[in-house]
Amino acid sequence: MAMNEPCPRFSPNCATQPQLPVGQGYDYNIKNPIAYDGPVFKSNTPWPQPVTLWTAGQPVTVGFQADGAAHGGGHCQFAISYDNGKTAAIVHKVMKHCFFNGPSNENNAEFLKYTFTLPADVPASSNAQFIWIWTNAVGGRELYTGISDITIANSGGSKSYTGKSAIYPNHAGYDTIPEFGGDYTTGLSLYDNAPNVTITSNGYTAEQPSNQKPTMSKSLEPSSSDSCETSSASPKVPALPVIHNTAVQPLTSTDSETPSSTAPSVKPTSGQGTDGECEPGECEPGALKCNDNGSGFRICTWGKWSDGFTCVQGTVCKTSDLNSVYCGWP
Repeated sequence: MAMNEPCPRFSPNCATQPQLPVGQGYDYNIKNPIAYDGPVFKSNTPWPQPVTLWTAGQPVTVGFQADGAAHGGGHCQFAISYDNGKTAAIVHKVMKHCFFNGPSNENNAEFLKYTFTLPADVPASSNAQFIWIWTNAVGGRELYTGISDITIANSGGSKSYTGKSAIYPNHAGYDTIPEFGGDYTTGLSLYDNAPNVTITSNGYTAEQPSNQKPTMSKSLEPSSSDSCETSSASPKVPALPVIHNTAVQPLTSTDSETPSSTAPSVKPTSGQGTDGECEPGECEPGALKCNDNGSGFRICTWGKWSDGFTCVQGTVCKTSDLNSVYCGWP
């Protein structure tokens, strides 16, 4: 099985995809499982620009190729990362029967799309990654993954999201989940016992119960000398990376309705002045606005408007009824 929405690195099977980075080629074996002792993603090189725009608190859709072998289902994790997959927090799971409506020994998937609501407190970023992880129910013990480069908008200004840490069963350094043999609860305890992890738009921090050991995580030290936060216990979040001349594919949904988001009001915010005092910012983090000529949009990254994102050819930036923006057909 292989994901094709949002388009993973470097799939040749998506409806639209960015140009390949220099020196990279399409992965024509993208449906194959991950090598047991290799990297958990087939490529650590991102697309040169995000492949889609998701909005926190709104429905998002994940799609898969129709010609893959679904191996009787199994456990699927859907996660968000801000550090190229080093740390990922779960935003949705389909346990036991991923790709099916119940127990099955079939290879032909019954479901190729999953739509769920992206949590409202997932932070905004122009450099986020969406991750799919699947452990199959039937057949050899394998691991399948996909990683997509996306933009996340959040008009609420959330700076962190906490969820279960993504895990990679059947891979070196992780437990192996045996073939289910009709028992679809096989391996569920591994997911239930995964530690909590808190991710932030500038990277990651960790938050585990005291009886669990942190994995693939680091802690951000709070700063009270150079932060404009009202509480000195809050870590300073630096400016988000800005990706220049970025193309974003048109947003779609399973019911063909126009995508929308919660209203991102453009309000003054706090920024750090050159003399160490707080100054008003230009905009509210996560806010969006169309360019004057409609060719794309800009996202507010901690008080400053980004240089801009360009809609893909043939589409224009539009404002929804909820005062959000999206790239759609004229």
